[in-house]
Amino acid sequence: MNPPHLPPREFLLNATPGIRVVVRYRIDDGLTDALGYLLASNDTACTVRTRTTDVEIPLALVIAAKEVPPPPPRRQAR
Repeated sequence: MNPPHLPPREFLLNATPGIRVVVRYRIDDGLTDALGYLLASNDTACTVRTRTTDVEIPLALVIAAKEVPPPPPRRQAR
């Protein structure tokens, strides 16, 4: 796991692509989260693959980011 003490921007710039992350960022009417796998990051944005889509997040809008553990296994169908 990556060190949790880095500021969000530095964490995302130094994180290894492929790790599972949660990123909280600003939107027009408040805040939202992106939970998924970090695909890439550069000086201006990061891309997170969520369950439904790839989300490109401008780093200027990020207020928090951290690595999270893998998702729990899916339940068996009854």
